[in-house]
Amino acid sequence: MRRVAIGILALFVFAMLTSPGLGQQSKAQRPSPAASTECKFTDGKSVTINYSSPRMRGRKIFGELVPFGQVWRAGANEATTFVTDSDLIVGGKPVPAGKYTLHTIPAESKWTLIISKKSSGWGIPYPGEAEDFTRTEMMVSKLPEPLENFTITLKGTGGACGLSMEWETTRAAVEIGQKK
Repeated sequence: MRRVAIGILALFVFAMLTSPGLGQQSKAQRPSPAASTECKFTDGKSVTINYSSPRMRGRKIFGELVPFGQVWRAGANEATTFVTDSDLIVGGKPVPAGKYTLHTIPAESKWTLIISKKSSGWGIPYPGEAEDFTRTEMMVSKLPEPLENFTITLKGTGGACGLSMEWETTRAAVEIGQKK
């Protein structure tokens, strides 16, 4: 009888750990679902960003939920990853091919994009300046209407891509080009 009880308990624990509906949420069921964007250059090389997309849900975002002047993980859940198989120039700064994480420092008139050498993990806490590969400024503009979902886009034109992060009524953007 004891073996049967232990067997049933083991099956229950296994079901809890492997079933998204019982023990854990799948990435698709999260309040901030997984998203990605990619830009392909004319030579076939690319840049890919994987992130989680939080929602406004009636909240004031920039200046409150995401404080001005503090490092923000540029998304939710796992760290936002930035992967390239080409040497790049990001906002005028060289970035060699590799895998990195992205963070930002939002402000009302300009943002700072942080490309961190740390290439995985949870999005917080920020690993610190010692892990920064580089920092560059992002241009800030207002969106014509509020955007519910935090969105990162890469739009390509030959040897360059425009990276933009948009949420609430804010757009922060920077140019990415292939290093010649």
